Amino acid sequence: MTRKSRRLILIAACGAVLALALGLILSAMSGSIVFFRSPTEVTAQGVAPGTRFRLGGLVKEGSLQRGPDQNIDFAVTDTNATVQVQYRGLLPDLFREGQGIVAEGRLEPGGIFRADTVLAKHDESYMPREVADALKAQGRWQEGGAKGAAASKESPVGVKTADGEPGLGRRSER
Repeated sequence: MTRKSRRLILIAACGAVLALALGLILSAMSGSIVFFRSPTEVTAQGVAPGTRFRLGGLVKEGSLQRGPDQNIDFAVTDTNATVQVQYRGLLPDLFREGQGIVAEGRLEPGGIFRADTVLAKHDESYMPREVADALKAQGRWQEGGAKGAAASKESPVGVKTADGEPGLGRRSER
């Protein structure tokens, strides 16, 4: 065996080991990838019960119901379709009706989304990119919305913002 052929065999063996390692890494990650879906996609695609994914949209006005033991029911909408969500735990401080959220969990057989994590937007101008894109595609998104432009400005503690809410200054994300 010549020196050149030994080098080629060594390079090919290293390439095969790297390809195998990359394949194992991607295979392991595929089970933990969570996809973002809008309520319209969930209802139109007929997502199988038990599927884990992220649901994003706006909290539907008038849908928030608090039960005993930190049980919370609300609906997430993209103005085209609505998905009922059940969550047990403490909601983020900025969670409220009409605001954008992303909930992570599983779809149950009855079509109810059981969330184990709820993320609320961090200020008045934030909207998850996928939710904003879905709303733009439907013609319902307006850049710098009515409340977003005035209320997103920082205000010192004790000073009211343009929408009449007391200002709390800048808060860091937890």
